[in-house]
Amino acid sequence: MTPPTILIADDDRSIRTVLTQALGRSGYQVRTTSNASTLWRWVEEGEGDLVITDVVMPDENGLDLVPRIKRLRPELRVIVMSAQSTLITAVRAAQRGAFEYLPKPFDLKELLAVVGRALAAPLPEPAAPEEHHDAEEKLPLIGRSPAMQEIYRTIARLTTADLTVMINGESGTGKELVARALHDYGRRRAGPFVPINMAAIPRELIESELFGHERGAFTGAMNRNQGRFEQANGGTLFLDEIGDMPPEAQTRLLRVLQEGEFTTVGGRQPIRANVRIIAATHRDLRAAIRAGAFREDLFYRLNVVPIRLPPLRERDEDIADLARHFLDRARADGLPSKSLDQGAVEALRGYRWPGNVRELENLMRRLAALCPDEVISAETIRAELIENEMPPAPSPDGTPAPAQAEPDTLSAAVERHIRTFLSAYHDGLGPSDIYDQVLTEVERPLIRLTLAATRGNQIKAAAMLGLNRNTLRKKIRDLDIPVVRGLS
Repeated sequence: MTPPTILIADDDRSIRTVLTQALGRSGYQVRTTSNASTLWRWVEEGEGDLVITDVVMPDENGLDLVPRIKRLRPELRVIVMSAQSTLITAVRAAQRGAFEYLPKPFDLKELLAVVGRALAAPLPEPAAPEEHHDAEEKLPLIGRSPAMQEIYRTIARLTTADLTVMINGESGTGKELVARALHDYGRRRAGPFVPINMAAIPRELIESELFGHERGAFTGAMNRNQGRFEQANGGTLFLDEIGDMPPEAQTRLLRVLQEGEFTTVGGRQPIRANVRIIAATHRDLRAAIRAGAFREDLFYRLNVVPIRLPPLRERDEDIADLARHFLDRARADGLPSKSLDQGAVEALRGYRWPGNVRELENLMRRLAALCPDEVISAETIRAELIENEMPPAPSPDGTPAPAQAEPDTLSAAVERHIRTFLSAYHDGLGPSDIYDQVLTEVERPLIRLTLAATRGNQIKAAAMLGLNRNTLRKKIRDLDIPVVRGLS
């Protein structure tokens, strides 16, 4: 039996060599070229069982080639790879019919796995590839870090699906931006995007806000009012801070998700719920479930596709791009033009950003408006960050906390965290799994950051941690830690 032939187009000779060797060792035949025209000629002549193409080539953009290949040979799978590691690239690859998108650098084992899946996948149903030229110049999310690449790929995959998504991340990480990207590039983009912040609505009004009410349903209800489910009909309903939803509203939301319909407050006629649900929270919902504050069945209804947004301190390689983006946006809004010197960039990368991307944006806008220099220096950045640091919390007796001359040790930070946690349970009736919770809180960032330091190499990470490789794999799986690998 003749082995499958892989057609590779990439302007980088070293990439072509690496792929040829890796695929050849796996039993595939390989043909390589540095330009799109040769690749297209091979496709026209009926050659190849799979295409792997870069985006940037000397004679044509590889993404422009994908729909032409799909029209001529719908059965031919195309894998797109690119160093242009942006959300737009990932989305365009998915929407133009690529089987998979791989940002450079990538892991060879992952590429071989993708090749195997592509060759084994059943033939697709005939469909015209979708184009979105009006959105190509907009970049809703900024960052080329491995963590953001995984998010881009997830969003790209979801553009052709209509699944419920749960976004988890600290305040200020950009959860609503991800929700909007899922809507703007998804099937329901022609419909409305309706956000609602569950933490900002009085408890007694949540059901009316979500489902609407009839005239006379309660005191002050003078007219019929549409709820957010009706407003979002045909589009997307974004439930921000879902962890703050009270139990009675959780029950009604679960019923809507199960039955696909709802009734207004005071109404009797069921209304079909034609919306896609995207939820977000900064809370640990699994801990809330254990504490009885969030319904487990609702969690699993919402958590169909989980997306974890990393805090800014875990993607410090994106800080320079984000800062310059916010300065450019400030200039577009009429503020003076500013730039950052290298020292300023390093000062930004050395800060922990408790307010995440939102805090960085506010700082850049403030400096654009108030900094007298056209080039922002490290001294200016440090002065602003020190001036705007939050003061230490007072001690329980009301006296100001003493200033800390040195950073916390790990032991001191953990002790402070546990003391704060236990202070909420004066009667000693707290949860019964504190030991496991604390170990998980320490293990997750330890393993995640070690994997980031080794660029996803689990053998090196296991050696650094002093763990058996199988033990590390089990912990990665149990702790739900994403692994993003780099090409060594």
